[in-house]
Amino acid sequence: MKRVGEALEEAGFEFDVVATSPVRRAKESAAIVSKALKRKGAAEEWGELAPEGDREALYRRLANLRAGYVLCVGHEPYLTTTIGEVISKGAWTQAGVRIALKKSGIAKLSVTAFTPRISGELRWLLTPKQIRKLA
Repeated sequence: MKRVGEALEEAGFEFDVVATSPVRRAKESAAIVSKALKRKGAAEEWGELAPEGDREALYRRLANLRAGYVLCVGHEPYLTTTIGEVISKGAWTQAGVRIALKKSGIAKLSVTAFTPRISGELRWLLTPKQIRKLA
């Protein structure tokens, strides 16, 4: 995680908010990345990012943020399901969307709407190895 965070910092990634699941391992990962990115302040704990979290509540929270770039640190399969819902306008199971987010991987989504359903685009998906090569 430290090497991934350092690679993100070297590549110039910046986040307005770092949000993490309240589960210990996710909080540790978020702290490591925040430190590598030289962010001031701790990551925010969001119950919506817990493995059993409520994705609709997560979407509402994101819609109410006044931030541009949010790094969400969480768990599988929750995160890939979330990405699938965003890029398929909530119909990911019917659309047959399958995303493979590797441990310590990162995806960039552009959310285009929150209502009536969340929708957006997958801009890119990187494995930890690819992230390190960027730096």
